[in-house]
Amino acid sequence: MHAAEANLAQEETRLEEAARRLRELQEQPVEAEPSTGQRDALHRAAVDARQAELEARLALRSREEQLSALANRAASLERAAQSERRAREQAAEKARIRRAQALKAAAVARAARHAERLAAASVAVAVEQRDAAERLRAQQDAELQEVRTTNADLGVELARLTDSVHRDELARTQQRLHIEAIENRSIEELGLTPDHLVEEFGPHLPVPEDSAGGDKWAALRAPVDDDGNPVPQGVPFVREQQEKRLKRAERDLAALGKVNPLALEEFAALEERHQFLSTQLADLKATRKDLLDIIREVDERVEQVFTAAYRDTAEQFERVFATLFPGGEGRLVLTDPSDMLTTGIEVEARPAGKKIKRLSLLSGGERSLTAVALLVAIFKARPSPFYVMDEVEAALDDTNLGRLITIFRELRESSQLIIITHQKRTMEVADALYGVTMRGDGVSTVISQRLAAEVEQVLT
Repeated sequence: MHAAEANLAQEETRLEEAARRLRELQEQPVEAEPSTGQRDALHRAAVDARQAELEARLALRSREEQLSALANRAASLERAAQSERRAREQAAEKARIRRAQALKAAAVARAARHAERLAAASVAVAVEQRDAAERLRAQQDAELQEVRTTNADLGVELARLTDSVHRDELARTQQRLHIEAIENRSIEELGLTPDHLVEEFGPHLPVPEDSAGGDKWAALRAPVDDDGNPVPQGVPFVREQQEKRLKRAERDLAALGKVNPLALEEFAALEERHQFLSTQLADLKATRKDLLDIIREVDERVEQVFTAAYRDTAEQFERVFATLFPGGEGRLVLTDPSDMLTTGIEVEARPAGKKIKRLSLLSGGERSLTAVALLVAIFKARPSPFYVMDEVEAALDDTNLGRLITIFRELRESSQLIIITHQKRTMEVADALYGVTMRGDGVSTVISQRLAAEVEQVLT
C-alpha cells in the first residue's frame, strides 16, 4: 500500500513537471516567425508533452483506482481483523464460561455423589422403616380385623337387643292401648271408672254362680241391696272359668247385633228434621195452591181478553175485508175453539169471483191486501194513538190502492198515521210530507211540507 502511494506521488510530480513545461512554452514570447524545423520540433514537443500529460493522467487515474482498491481492501482487512479480534474475545469468553461450567459440573458431580451416598443411606433407613411399618400394619390389620369381628358381633347383639326393646315397647304400647280401650269401654258402656269397676267387681269379690239351667237372665234376678248394687254371693274368682263365661257372653252379645248408642240423639235429630221438612212441605203446598189460583185467574183473564179481542178483530176484519175486496168475503176462524189459550187463528179470504179461501192460492197483491186488512182490523179493534206503516201499499195496483187510502182516511179520524211510501196518491192524502235529501256538500237534511195549509191557501 505504501509503494502504491509512492508511485502515485511520482506520477503526480511528473504530471506537474509536464504542466509546468507546457506553461513555460506557452508563455515564451514569439520574437520571429519560427522555421519549419522549429515548428515541427515545437509540435513534437507539444505532442510529447500532451502525450506525457495524458499518460501521467492515466497513470494517476490508475494509481488512484489502485489506491481506492487498496483502501477498500485495507478497510475489509481491518474489519476482518476486528471480527477476528471479537471472535477471539468471544472464544475466550466461551472458554472462560466453559471452564466455570466445568468447575460447577465438577462441584455438582461431587455433590451428586455425596447426595447419592446420603440417598443410599436414606433408602436403607427407609427400607428398614418400611419393613417396620409393614410389620406394624400387619399387626394393626389383625387387630382391626379382630375389632371388626367384635364390632359385628356387638352389632348383631345390638340389633337383637334393639329388636327386643322395640318388641317390648310395642307390647307395652299395645298393652297400654288395650288398657285404655278397656277403660274407655267401661266408661262408655257401663258408666263406671276403672277404679270403681275394680273396687265393685274385682277378682277379690265372689263371682255369681252360673245357673244350672243356663238361664241367661239369672244375673238380672240376683238380689240387690238398697242402693241397687248386687249382693256379693257365689264362688271365688277363677280366671279360666270367667274367660269362658266372657266368651259365651260375647257370642250372645254378637248374636243380638250391633247396638247404636247414639240412636236417641239420631232419632231426635231426624224428628226435628222431619218436623222442619213437614213445615216446608206445607208451605210449598200452600204456595203451589196460591200459584195455581193466580195462574187460573191469569188464564181466565187472558181468555176473557183474548176472546173479546178476537171477537172484535174478527168483526172488524169482515168489515175491512169487504171494503178492500168489494163483493168478497173474509173471516177469522179458531183452530180449537174449546181451548182459547192454545188455539190458533186461521184467515179465510175469498175475493169476489173466486172460490178459493187459502192464502197460498191468492196473488201477491191479494195476499198483501189481506194482511193489511188483518192489520187494520187489529187497529180498529184495539185503537192506538198513532200507527207506523212502512210501504204497505207497495205491491198494490191503483184500484186496490184507492181502497186502502179509504181505510187510511177512516183510521186518520181517530189516530195519527205515519206512513213510509213512494206512492204519489198516498202522498196526496197526507197532511204533511217529510223527506230526506242530500245537499251539495254531501250532508243529508230533512225537508217537510204541510199540504193541508197549501190546499186551504189555494182554496181561499
